[in-house]
Amino acid sequence: MAQYSNIHRPDVSFVWNITDVVLRDTFKKSEIGEVILPFVVLRRMDCILEPYNKNVRAQYEQFKDKIALEKLDPLLRKTAGGLKFYNTSKHTLLSLLDDAKNVSVNFTNYMAGFNTEVRIIFECFQFDKVVARLNRNNLLYRMIQEITQLDFTLKAVDNHDMGYVFEELIRIANDQSNEQAGEHFTPRDVIRLMSAILYTPDTEDLRMPGIIRSIYDPTCGTGGMVNVGKRYILEDICGDLEQKPVITTYGQELNEQSYAIAKSEALVSGENADNIKLGNSFTQDRFPTSRFNYIMANPPYGVTWKKDQDFIINESLNPDGRFFAGTPRTSDGQLLFIQHMLSKMKPEGSRVGVVTNGSPLFSGGAGSGESNIRKWIIENDWLECIIALPKELFYNTGIATYLWFFTNNKSAERKGKVQLINAVDFCKQSAKSLGNKRYDILEEHVQQILKLYLDFEESEFSKIFLNKDFGQYELTIEQPLRDENNELVLKRGQKQADSNKRDTEKIALDINWKQYFQEEVLPYIDPESWVDVAKTRKLYEINFTKYFYKINEQEVSSEIAKRIKEREVKVAEMIKSIFED
Repeated sequence: MAQYSNIHRPDVSFVWNITDVVLRDTFKKSEIGEVILPFVVLRRMDCILEPYNKNVRAQYEQFKDKIALEKLDPLLRKTAGGLKFYNTSKHTLLSLLDDAKNVSVNFTNYMAGFNTEVRIIFECFQFDKVVARLNRNNLLYRMIQEITQLDFTLKAVDNHDMGYVFEELIRIANDQSNEQAGEHFTPRDVIRLMSAILYTPDTEDLRMPGIIRSIYDPTCGTGGMVNVGKRYILEDICGDLEQKPVITTYGQELNEQSYAIAKSEALVSGENADNIKLGNSFTQDRFPTSRFNYIMANPPYGVTWKKDQDFIINESLNPDGRFFAGTPRTSDGQLLFIQHMLSKMKPEGSRVGVVTNGSPLFSGGAGSGESNIRKWIIENDWLECIIALPKELFYNTGIATYLWFFTNNKSAERKGKVQLINAVDFCKQSAKSLGNKRYDILEEHVQQILKLYLDFEESEFSKIFLNKDFGQYELTIEQPLRDENNELVLKRGQKQADSNKRDTEKIALDINWKQYFQEEVLPYIDPESWVDVAKTRKLYEINFTKYFYKINEQEVSSEIAKRIKEREVKVAEMIKSIFED
């Protein structure tokens, strides 16, 4: 089976150097990504189509006046080697260089020769504006001249490495413009770990003949997560099989540039590009009735959903809506994405993986939207495992991050339980820092963490809890209001609460609250106090740090005294030697 033993990052300086040769002084640093990315996509398609262009154009010329384009389209795709894109113009990027005088007109005709899906991709890049600006500055010919020196054939750069090229170019472009690279993609080592945990439990099922499975990412960026997930299934789990499962990928993305790259990669790799949708997954769910076998995502951290608030609050009132369990504070939508993903599980069983920062673990008090969402997840027994990742793994943040795994079809040994894995030290320092990314998860670390997950045993790095262990009751303790004579203040014969003395107590779900109040609270406060049962709320939180906290052993006093005495002797000897000199 295939293994990734090393972290592979292609050197894309040969691509980025074009910006120094062609674009400097005409485009700002923050604008260069808008030029280079669509041209790299274009060159990739141009290279792949090169062996088929002659036959495609012959077919097109033969039938263009006899058959409607929608009927001609399947024939042209077949002629293009079964690819889902083609170009009917008489030009290629290389042939455009033969006529410098008419390069602008010919380039327009070349772009118009692509099929509809490709033209939509370049509309999302707003490519016409880029080309117009290059034309105005007499740079279009020079740009084509430089980009055609790049060999992006499938033989030279496979789809996996091409994904790296796109991601590295985006990272550099975002460094130039001070944008957040993490909004676009997740490092491949993190996705590989997620894939190992997400798919390995289904190995037996995935290796059966005739299997068809789906993978969905509601924040798909450039498509890297679903593509690496599919590759993991086909190569690591089923690499030795002649008949491999059919894996279909789906994604939705809000950013037009990232969407355009994801859609172009789907076209190039033979996926159904129609499965990549543009839009806001909250307010424009492009897969409203679809359910998927596997769901994986890295939603944005700490990004406000205030502009979508009316829509989301309205849906949260619907018992059948995605957000009925609760809504978190508007400053962070991570728990909304988790609810959205869980709504896409198949009734017969799905597996879900998501990357978050620490906020979804513990933010919000008892009765808050965040706590209620965690309560809903845990009491439905969907939370399977959480892994604490090493810091400084991501390009745009060095903060603590976590992998969550959910399923509505737990194995018998995991029912009613949650596994926490502390993998913060399972990494190696990167040979070269990329933004905030200074550490890598190598294949050996993936296998070590996977073993901890599969063994499902208590250890230094793995803890197993019952679902109820994460829940608490928050009791509201009321003390009576008394007058200046320390007499109870009564209203209609009822004791009145002194709001200045109101307090709360948190107790485990399996504790008898009445007994706890009588034995642990009442002896230390006004004996007329009571628990306001109507205000009792459940709090669910996952305090990862507490569960893996290590108490440093204190040095015994005799050892400290011995060490001090040794130092005193040493200092005395030093002083003596000074005076003797």
